[in-house]
Amino acid sequence: MPEANVQTASLKIEFDTDRPIRYRNKGYYRVLHWPIWIFVFFIAPGPLTFDLFERGFDSRLVTWLSVVLVGTGIAGLRGRLPGCEPAPYIIRFTEDRPNPLYRRVCYTTAWGEVVAFALLNIAGLAYAAATGEWRLKQMYNVAYFPIAGTMWLLGALGQLPRVKRSTQGEGHERRYFYGSVWAVTIAQPVLWLLWKILPASRIGDAAKLAVFVGILAAVGRMARLGLLPRTRPIVPGEIAVSD
Repeated sequence: MPEANVQTASLKIEFDTDRPIRYRNKGYYRVLHWPIWIFVFFIAPGPLTFDLFERGFDSRLVTWLSVVLVGTGIAGLRGRLPGCEPAPYIIRFTEDRPNPLYRRVCYTTAWGEVVAFALLNIAGLAYAAATGEWRLKQMYNVAYFPIAGTMWLLGALGQLPRVKRSTQGEGHERRYFYGSVWAVTIAQPVLWLLWKILPASRIGDAAKLAVFVGILAAVGRMARLGLLPRTRPIVPGEIAVSD
């Protein structure tokens, strides 16, 4: 059945009743979610990720990637990664059902990275544009874990979307998660490209900052309006599937 939606106050709404119900996850669906969580946990140590983009792979990164591959591989085979379960965990978005620990850990980890990478890149670009000096690496070394750690603590306390103790609000909470992920994952590659093609100058850094913040704002607005995948509010009270 084709997906239906209406537009209310410029916000696209998705109807549960028009969503196909999936009681089992196909093998390829489960496998395709594994690389997502490999990436999430691989970039979790932000300063190490900064070194990756600065110098490339070294023994530390290879070791960490190996640990992540083994850990996520075992979790995926056991159905303990979101999207890798044999069957979808959430059927009713308004059902007051316990949120499994593995989901809370995975989404909490991702939240820390999304916020930390965005804030530190904004801070680094703003500092460079204002002073003409780059201190981004130092910022990552000093501030990454305090920022990400704060988000991880909030997640552990159940204070972030998708990591609460109940899955009852999934129909709306996933919008905030995917909207943030879309914004940062689009802005980051564009910023990397601008680093390659624009000169290292205060004007160039100001342009990078403007583009980066502009993408975050534009994509965030598109997500708020439900124009991006998985960012439409799902009307509560009907059957639907989440991953």
